[in-house]
Amino acid sequence: MRLPVLLCLAALAALASGGQSPLQRRVLRELLEQFHGRSNVQFLFKEQAVEGVEREDSSGTFVQLRVSLVQTSCSKRAQRRHNCRLVESRRKPVCLACYKFDRSDVSKVLDKYYNCGPSHHLAAKEIKHRDEAECRAVEEAGRDGDGFYLPGMFAFSKGLPP
Repeated sequence: MRLPVLLCLAALAALASGGQSPLQRRVLRELLEQFHGRSNVQFLFKEQAVEGVEREDSSGTFVQLRVSLVQTSCSKRAQRRHNCRLVESRRKPVCLACYKFDRSDVSKVLDKYYNCGPSHHLAAKEIKHRDEAECRAVEEAGRDGDGFYLPGMFAFSKGLPP
């Protein structure tokens, strides 16, 4: 009887935290910082929906998030950010973030890509294809066809002496 109760409590805790891994929370935090750092963004935006994918391979961990944002009534420079009401009739951008982390204890970013735009953009199909290609390239970061690649690692070839 205790097992089902514990499983329900674990599921509720996962829902409350968004069910995101530490790397996904890091990507979301960095994405929001980048978005709010734009000069044309005057108001604070909050995530309305987050869809995430996380895959591991021998070169590291790939994280992809699609984040739907909604504008709030607070300025992005506001001191108190927790009482901002959502403004439903305003812009609702959708962001895509793809990050590749190495396998170290303090995960370092090997490569990243992010793009935010209006959810109703006219060229959405072309943007989607570009986003998919960029994310594939990010996922391949750290891989080398024959082995493992680390950032800053260079291969030099030198002929043998005669």
